[in-house]
Amino acid sequence: MARKKKASRRPAATAAPAAASPFEPDDVAPGVGEYGAETTGRSVVTVLDDSPNAMKSVLAALKKSAGVSKVCRMSDFQTEAFDAQDTQDADAIVFDELNIAIVPGDGGRTAAMTTMASAGDAGIIVEPEYVNYAFGDAGLDSDLLDGGVLDDVTSGTAPMGPMGLSIDYLHGYQQAVNALVQSLTGGRGLQAGGTDLVGLAGEVRDTAAATWGLQATRVLQSRFSGRGIRVAVLDTGIDLRHPDFAGRLLSTRSFIPGESVQDGNGHGTHCIGTSCGAVRPGVGPRYGIAHEAQIFAGKVLSNAGSGNDGGILQGINWALQNRCQVISMSLGRPVAVGERPMSSYEIAGRRALDAGCLIVAAAGNDSARPSVVRPVSSPANASTIVGVAAIDANLRIASFSNRGINPAGGEVNIAGPGVGVLSSWPMPQRLRSISGTSMATPHVAGIAALIAQELPSARGVQLYRELWRRARRLPHSFADVGNGLVEAT
Repeated sequence: MARKKKASRRPAATAAPAAASPFEPDDVAPGVGEYGAETTGRSVVTVLDDSPNAMKSVLAALKKSAGVSKVCRMSDFQTEAFDAQDTQDADAIVFDELNIAIVPGDGGRTAAMTTMASAGDAGIIVEPEYVNYAFGDAGLDSDLLDGGVLDDVTSGTAPMGPMGLSIDYLHGYQQAVNALVQSLTGGRGLQAGGTDLVGLAGEVRDTAAATWGLQATRVLQSRFSGRGIRVAVLDTGIDLRHPDFAGRLLSTRSFIPGESVQDGNGHGTHCIGTSCGAVRPGVGPRYGIAHEAQIFAGKVLSNAGSGNDGGILQGINWALQNRCQVISMSLGRPVAVGERPMSSYEIAGRRALDAGCLIVAAAGNDSARPSVVRPVSSPANASTIVGVAAIDANLRIASFSNRGINPAGGEVNIAGPGVGVLSSWPMPQRLRSISGTSMATPHVAGIAALIAQELPSARGVQLYRELWRRARRLPHSFADVGNGLVEAT
């Protein structure tokens, strides 16, 4: 989400209302999509005018110039069962909340739509549809990260660390050393390049009770639970059999043809666990933030962890239909240096903000610091979507976390815990510790839900402002962590 810029000179329909937001979308233009780009052959058609009548006019023009006749409108499925297969034969799939459509077609149809868009008076932007992926485990050894504890936790046996010492003993020893360092340095810790080597050790007292991420972000100090707030997590679905979600308010929908919302990957279940998991899980420490929020689990990525822009936009449209206040997306695709955000996500993000919904998305895991630093991925690079970087428990930027180096938005806005994050995993494993900006993003989404409950008037841009205000400043560049570490209080 971009900072305040000079007002755009584009038609008023493409800019955020001045009274609604100091964060205006950048001038929209088709994305280049040259780095790591994989297209589907379909087109994303974004109508610049917000009115429903504008979409009707565009569809009529598309029928005449590009042969688009069989139209499937997602508003037709608002109150009845939806099957992604129902859209497979359509000439256009219309997302009514966004005024965006997906149009399949051959080169002739695409050329006709491009010609129509370039005429200037059609009021549309036509872009290729790209393939997106779950930003999975960033390659760090999860067994190392969790100390090999998970299998022991789920089996009930006492975990052992190096040299046969118990994990509890080692935790106690670590805390004693940290306390000694704090005492000898007058509470200042050991410094290296401005970063506290002790990190959050003084604050993260006992990870047997709650994960380090919840402690570092002051979730435990918040008296709010997300009650009354609707959080949509657009990912690989959810494990419907997981006992930690039993009895929760849960709405689901799959946008993947031929696949149910049941999570056959694990990524979605992990992200939902962090953002909205139980306050007292059956096994292990607390790992969930907005534990009384209503969960909307939208499957926009397959069990193999991939999906397309159309499915993601369809999920956003569904979340807005259901008046969700927060949308969490730990997914995307890498972009080239200098590549502008896709207009469809710029405008979808702005229309979500206007509807009182904040979209939070992962910045991506394409970097290998310090030698390789890649730009923020799509769709987090949209100036109307909150881009989330990852840090570790020592407040260091994660080696894989992308940086805000592209123009026209493309920036990191805030950071969250993203290394060694313990959360729910499909049964029978139950819990797993993994790393990535995917893990940082649901921390931000869950905390946004707590703040939304605390401040009923904080919706859309106002909710983002409050997240921004509460963030803990970090000794890193704005390009890496935005305004700092997300905090609940």
